[in-house]
Amino acid sequence: MQQLRFALPLIVALSAAPVRAADLLQIYRDALANDSAYASARATRDAGLESLPQGLAQILPTVNATAFTQYNNIDISFRGAAPDSQRQGNSNGFAVTLTQPLFNWQNIQVYREAGFRAAQAEAVFGQATQDLIVRVAQAYFDVLASQDSLAFIQGQKVAISEQLAQAKRNFEVGTATITDTHEAQARFDLATSQEIAAQSDLEFKKRALQQIVGKFPEGLEPLKSSIELNPPKPTSMEDWATAAANQGYPVRAQEAALEIAVREIERARAGHLPTLNIVGSAGANSSSISATAVNNTPSDATSRTIGLQLAIPLYAGGNVSSLVRQAVANREKAQQDLESTRRTAALSARQSYLGVTNGMAQVRALEAALVSSRSAVGVRINIDVLNAQQQVYSTMRDLSRARYDTILNGLRLKAAAGTLGEADVEEVNRLLGTN
Repeated sequence: MQQLRFALPLIVALSAAPVRAADLLQIYRDALANDSAYASARATRDAGLESLPQGLAQILPTVNATAFTQYNNIDISFRGAAPDSQRQGNSNGFAVTLTQPLFNWQNIQVYREAGFRAAQAEAVFGQATQDLIVRVAQAYFDVLASQDSLAFIQGQKVAISEQLAQAKRNFEVGTATITDTHEAQARFDLATSQEIAAQSDLEFKKRALQQIVGKFPEGLEPLKSSIELNPPKPTSMEDWATAAANQGYPVRAQEAALEIAVREIERARAGHLPTLNIVGSAGANSSSISATAVNNTPSDATSRTIGLQLAIPLYAGGNVSSLVRQAVANREKAQQDLESTRRTAALSARQSYLGVTNGMAQVRALEAALVSSRSAVGVRINIDVLNAQQQVYSTMRDLSRARYDTILNGLRLKAAAGTLGEADVEEVNRLLGTN
């Protein structure tokens, strides 16, 4: 049994620390370059930022140019007052028109909305970036947890196989009953079944990570066997909840949505207001039309105009009033959505905070339980030794899972507060490797 006590650490070391292993920071950077969901969010952000030049265009002048050329064939009949006339020839011309809005309340509101639409796009992308960090860390530690589970089961299987062999030898020499052999065989068969399930789960977890980074590395750096988990700073749960409710990326995006909704009301009301533009044009025309009865001289003409253009809406069938009512309802919806988002962000922060603090307490308890379980192995005999060894494996598995969950909850807590970034990935990355 002394050999069995050292079998598990060897299996864990062989399965969790391959020669060339990628760490969390490398996996995260690969995900930045290859994750399709993140690339989609980046493209959506880029599209949203185009609201800025589009909004600015609403208050800048527009310039249009037109040109024409045509051949004319005209028959004129004077109804007996004069001989009929036929005229033929080309006429050409061009014109450039400039329109500068002086007062257009709808366009002004579109311009003001543009900044909030861009802010909304940035907030949504910021949340997507944080989601990527959490997704990568979740997939990374899921693989490590699955590797641990498989290693523990394999270590347990080694111990059971030794117990089975010993039971068979004792039965052959008459010092044990066939029941002991059957019980050991049943345990071995169950361990084999669990090993197959664990191998399948590990493969699934690997493919989940591969989906994010586009490839799967040859191995992953394991968590150090001895690490120190620090409590959240600040240490008050309500401070984290307040930060999440005020500055979390979902809250920022919804605040921008509310500002847009407010300006949509003004934009709709502008349908009742007049618009005033400066309109200027310059053009030239030339004509070479000649008459069969009268010799006409070709002519050229240039024109320049500038003036004010006032448009006053009188009646639109009630459409403007309906649009205003609709915009007011949408503003109310945006306000309620913002309040719901704030509450959800605060709840997420509280849940993650408790996940960290409770997780740290669970880690300490499992570390103490592991010491006790290992001590119990040396004082057991026969089947009790196998049960005690199984308790060691189970405690080690639970301890590693508790560590992973605590780290993940720490990342989720910072994400809820809108502060999660690459520096936090680097901090977690320092917990990986071998002691």
